[in-house]
Amino acid sequence: MALDSVQFKALVKKVLHSLDLDSRGAVNLILGTAAQESRFGTYLVQRGGGPATGIFQIEPATFRYLQEKYSQKYPEIAGRKTEEMEWDLRLSIIMCRLKYLSIPEKLPAFNDLNEMADYWKKYYNTPLGRGAASEFVGNYNRYVGFV
Repeated sequence: MALDSVQFKALVKKVLHSLDLDSRGAVNLILGTAAQESRFGTYLVQRGGGPATGIFQIEPATFRYLQEKYSQKYPEIAGRKTEEMEWDLRLSIIMCRLKYLSIPEKLPAFNDLNEMADYWKKYYNTPLGRGAASEFVGNYNRYVGFV
């Protein structure tokens, strides 16, 4: 069962605003990432037995890297555990935003779904990942439905 897109978008905006990391581009990219990675909350642990967890399917190594890099600036992530992302949407949203913050290239345009899909593929899924930019677009349209 997927999350309600209107309610989840409001939560993403609220969390990002509290961190002073909000923008329309960040919100839309995070919504698309949730749509692609977990089918908007349908899966909270990686299918097939992989290590990724939470609505954004973040792997433990990535989680630890982001903690190390950003715990001083965002102390609420210090001491947290990867598996907490299965039930803590705020933590999951923060870690997804920090993942994108760690990328030197600017975020894609807030209203360009294909650019968001390419950005997700290049930096989140990586060129070696199984996901495709076309899947991102399809899942964004299916679960989010607005740009």
